[in-house]
Amino acid sequence: MRAVLVEGFGEPPRLAQVADPAPAPHGVVVAVEASGVCRSDWHAWQGHDEDVRLPHVPGHELAGTVVAVGADVRGWRAGDRVTTPFVTACGTCPECAAGAQQVCRAQTQPGFTGWGSFAELVALDHADVNLVRLPEGFTASSAAALGCRVATAFRAVTDVARVRPGEHVAVHGAGGVGLSAVAVAAAAGARVVAVDPSPAARELAVRFGARQAVGPEDAVGAVRELTGGGAHVSIDAVGLPATCEASVRCLRRRGRHVQVGLLPAAAGRPLVPMDLVIAGELQLLGSHGMAAHDYPRLLDLVGAGRFPLAELVTRELPLEAGPRALAEVAAAGTAGITVLVP
Repeated sequence: MRAVLVEGFGEPPRLAQVADPAPAPHGVVVAVEASGVCRSDWHAWQGHDEDVRLPHVPGHELAGTVVAVGADVRGWRAGDRVTTPFVTACGTCPECAAGAQQVCRAQTQPGFTGWGSFAELVALDHADVNLVRLPEGFTASSAAALGCRVATAFRAVTDVARVRPGEHVAVHGAGGVGLSAVAVAAAAGARVVAVDPSPAARELAVRFGARQAVGPEDAVGAVRELTGGGAHVSIDAVGLPATCEASVRCLRRRGRHVQVGLLPAAAGRPLVPMDLVIAGELQLLGSHGMAAHDYPRLLDLVGAGRFPLAELVTRELPLEAGPRALAEVAAAGTAGITVLVP
């Protein structure tokens, strides 16, 4: 099969011919129809994730068709159109038994612990626990966005932050995760302020439901002014020390900060103002994806027309453009989500 191959951290990847994967007894192989290009893939390429071993194929947001099924799989067969969370859970650990597969202690992750979906084929573990059947009418490009950014934002807003109607919500970063968080929060009845350095991203955030969109210059002051004293909920959808700190500082008393963007050590550690956390009784929360069994709620939101999933994908590129698309992530020059179509 063809795949985008990383042979050195930070070095230009290349499109290469590699061996086809085979399914584990509990897994499947999926023919990739679309794969999102995410900032997490960029971190993996840069060597910021200790699970990544070279040579490596990135990619963890995917949609496609099952083409091979392991002997122990019961619920899936060749021809099924599917997506999957980026955490492929084991299904048997204490966290999985409690329904929290997104923090499975024995998890694997395509594109991190193993080869991912910047390829024509990808192997996925524990299919009966992790696959999500795609409803009729879902395009592959739209469905590919669900596995990481949309699902992560959905659970961060609805289950972790527990956003309520009328609350002020600040979203730092208007990339795929941030735009999804804006749309989900707006659908929940919140009043959303988006923060992003890109005018195009800010414009898209307003289309997705933000009442205001501002640049990062004095974002704390702007958010506090626009929300009448600070946000009830603030989400860092980027994962930089500066955005994390700004997210905490723009909260009102008893506000909730939700960290969604990765904060790898290579980027530096954020200066969390713990004096404000104590004085204002702030909550600092982490959010890590969403389990496959939770997807029906998200699919219902999309199906009801309350989440503009198709508008989130703003660029489709062929697989051979994967190396270029990966390199462009750090510049954040393209609003919305870029999808590779093998």
